[in-house]
Amino acid sequence: MSSAPRFGRIGEGLAAPAEGGERFETLLAAGGGRVERIASRGQSDPPDQWYDQPGDEFVLLLTGAARLGFADGAEKALAPGDWAVLPAGCRHRVAWTDPARETLWLAFHLPPG
Repeated sequence: MSSAPRFGRIGEGLAAPAEGGERFETLLAAGGGRVERIASRGQSDPPDQWYDQPGDEFVLLLTGAARLGFADGAEKALAPGDWAVLPAGCRHRVAWTDPARETLWLAFHLPPG
């Protein structure tokens, strides 16, 4: 990694696909962890597709609206400023993101253990 600092604006440079879906950008990766910026529009994972990660994840919803789904059938709605800590092994998925406007997330993936 370069020793020069990097700068940016969280809402610039990454856009969700106009036809719907998600785009990911890794802002930083080190020590087995990573920070991602995710832009979504009308995104939902299939009901049988789960994220089941080996490390904890912190997500912050910056703009838009979303719902996270969990293996027990529960869903949690998120609005701008809402955050969640998803422990390692917590089976979850994106149940819904607003199809009318972009949803922007910031995700911190911690290394396992």
